[in-house]
Amino acid sequence: MHDPRKGHMDVVYHILKYLKSASGKGLIFRQNEHMNIEGYCDSDWASCQDVRRSTTGYCMFVGGNLVSWKSKKQPVVSKSMAEAEYRVMALGVAGMLWLKRLLEELNHDKTKHMEIDRFFIKEKLESELLELSNVAIGDQVVDCLTKGLSSMDLVRICAGCKTSIGTGRFLSCMDSVWHPDCFCCDACDKPISDFEFSMHGDHPYHKNCYRELYCPKCEVCKDFIPTNKNGFIEYRAHTFWMQKYCPSHEDDDTPRCCSCERLEPKDVKYITLDDERKLCLECLNSAIIDNSECQTLYIDIQGFYEGLNMEVEQQVPLLLVERQALNEAIKGEKMGHHHLPKTRGLCLSEEQIVRTILRRPVIGPGNKIIDMVTGNHRLVRRCEVTAILILFGLPRLLTGSILAHEMMHAWLRLKGFRSLNPEVEEGICQVLAHMWLESEITSGSSSTTITHTESTSASASASASALTSSSSTSSKKGPKSDFEKKLGEFFKNKIETDTFAAYGEGFRVGNKAVTKYGLRTTLEHIKFSGSFPY
Repeated sequence: MHDPRKGHMDVVYHILKYLKSASGKGLIFRQNEHMNIEGYCDSDWASCQDVRRSTTGYCMFVGGNLVSWKSKKQPVVSKSMAEAEYRVMALGVAGMLWLKRLLEELNHDKTKHMEIDRFFIKEKLESELLELSNVAIGDQVVDCLTKGLSSMDLVRICAGCKTSIGTGRFLSCMDSVWHPDCFCCDACDKPISDFEFSMHGDHPYHKNCYRELYCPKCEVCKDFIPTNKNGFIEYRAHTFWMQKYCPSHEDDDTPRCCSCERLEPKDVKYITLDDERKLCLECLNSAIIDNSECQTLYIDIQGFYEGLNMEVEQQVPLLLVERQALNEAIKGEKMGHHHLPKTRGLCLSEEQIVRTILRRPVIGPGNKIIDMVTGNHRLVRRCEVTAILILFGLPRLLTGSILAHEMMHAWLRLKGFRSLNPEVEEGICQVLAHMWLESEITSGSSSTTITHTESTSASASASASALTSSSSTSSKKGPKSDFEKKLGEFFKNKIETDTFAAYGEGFRVGNKAVTKYGLRTTLEHIKFSGSFPY
């Protein structure tokens, strides 16, 4: 006690309280009919928190009266519980033999029948001098000498089954005591025997069960998201779809859908278009693949413009093209404002020869587009607009919003809107695309839900059938699936949050003007001043 602390003083107070409350207690010696020597011994293995030595304790009775007792820390560390028990048994047997010899020296008649045996434990058992008995829970009186007892130890109630625990084995955790079989995982309902366990609220879990329930899994590789160098779980999530994934997938060439931007899960195979773009299976359900499908959508959008009293009087050709053909057409166009990596549509004003898709492709081995037939189409300039080009393989709503955008370019040129600032022209075109998306999302009610295809082993013929049938029906105006509505909201969100100056900021300023003054007044102001009204 060279360095006493508050904890030591608390122990002293605890002892003093006991002595004060037990001042009237003592040992009672009764005259019984026998003078048998009985011994109780026990050990608390590795109970010392400082040096992990075991605590030894025994009580000796002669004639049913307590005459000797001891509680002491063992001199060396026991490597197992059995070793600690053997040590205390040896000490107990030695104490009983000492009492036996003492009684013999006193020449007590009732102990003369006892055989003197110099060997410990094994020899005494073989000579039947000693009998080792299993002491039932609650009958082991030496517990008070080997284990620290609180005021509740004699009335321990299991927090699980609500029955008495007595002085047997129990677990002390979560500010309660439990039978070992009653302390169970809240997930699998099996006993928790591990030294460490996890908690969620007031509920205990096996560590593996807790991980399965509450640790996030990567929606791409399907593994648990690992911790970073600081020990924290770090993941990425798509800002709209909230698809969670490991940060490493941003740099490991994991395919991303060219439409909805979601990463390809390892148990799903995306469709590979001929220009190496990837298309997820949900977006494939409504993808526009050839010119005939696109013409149906073109008629719908022309009707949308007519409803706004903005009919495009000239019949402008519409062509569905590949990425390479679109890029080549952009390079040959003198008008317009384009950023090549993002451009998916083009309103042409020049005469060009454009390679367009003549026959819809099929999906071959490895979910790859094959058998696409293309041909050259000569565009002749008969007015300010020679054609509208749209990138193939995009869902109906995305294709439609691009087409609505490019048709607004055509309308502006045919109506004499000249040399507009890029932010104004692209901004008002984005407003029309946003308006068309809004009308499409609100016009149909959900009648079906597209189920996410999990199988990666779908046959090429089944995929080709889906490509042929689903996209042709989806291109017609009507009820939309829940996913298609969600996809429409995503495309609206992309327009609203675009960071590119001409498209993003132009839309936000233009949409504010149209909301405040109306579309017709806004267009008149643009034609007169070349800017949005404020």
